[in-house]
Amino acid sequence: AVAKEITKNLSGLKRIPQVAEAVDKILTEGKYKSLAKSRYVNDKQITDHYAIIPTGQGVNGLGSLPNMHRNVYELIMQRFLCIYYPPAEYSKLSIELGMKTETFFASFKVLVSEGYLKVLGGPYEKKKDDKDDKDEAEDVKCDAAMLESLGKLKKGDIIDIKDFVIKEGETSPPKRYNSGSMILAMENAGQLIEDEELRAQIKGSGIGTSATRAEILKKLVNIEYINLNKKTQILTPTLLGEMIYEVVNASIKHLLNPELTASWEKGLTLVANGEITPEEYMEKLEGFVARRTLNVRELNNQSLLRGNFDVAANYYK
Repeated sequence: AVAKEITKNLSGLKRIPQVAEAVDKILTEGKYKSLAKSRYVNDKQITDHYAIIPTGQGVNGLGSLPNMHRNVYELIMQRFLCIYYPPAEYSKLSIELGMKTETFFASFKVLVSEGYLKVLGGPYEKKKDDKDDKDEAEDVKCDAAMLESLGKLKKGDIIDIKDFVIKEGETSPPKRYNSGSMILAMENAGQLIEDEELRAQIKGSGIGTSATRAEILKKLVNIEYINLNKKTQILTPTLLGEMIYEVVNASIKHLLNPELTASWEKGLTLVANGEITPEEYMEKLEGFVARRTLNVRELNNQSLLRGNFDVAANYYK
């Protein structure tokens, strides 16, 4: 229903200078007409609400918003307009260069058609500190002329090398989760599942829902299982959180694996499709809970857990 009246939204956005040209192109070329049949519109996948999109109303007040609010609105607006543009197109190049006893490899991609990136202002480039620029060799950018030259190369060609430069660097440790990246990890938990069928089952749902993931993190902070740095939004475990993890890992390890969630989701899908009855599903679920609970009661592994607690405690002195 919204897709059929999307021109109202677009017409309102035309009054915003930053995107006026893009909106005019969308309206003039009729790019919006096939929206209802595109991958962005699917009534069957709507759960809590449809996607957040700009209404095109009240845009005259955009200038009075605080910077953060205006930036968020502009980002949503740009992403919304991107769906009417074609994909960005790249050329992938792989080069193997042999010199005496050494072989060098290079593999990179070059943007040949901006597509939707035109709305975002082009592809983003990593920014370097000024001090780094002085020490590192200047990067050679692959423009259209260079791309054409490289495309003419064929196996066995001999080329002249004018200079070699050694560029040193260091690997970086994995970044810690912050409140935003943790929510994304929860949403995409299925990527950790090897079984294709189960991975497909949890795709699009993950751990929690779009309405509850933030509240789950908030609760874990409130009960002091994790710490949240309010300035950086970095999440770190507390000693209590590590102890809880050790208890679960040593007793019901299945609870730490998204495959368990996926298997339950699969069961619910089978019920919805009429392949099994609700009673069969509940019987399996209650059986799982009963068996695991009985197993935990009979473990008697306190001494093992104490050793794990002591190891974890060394990091919290």
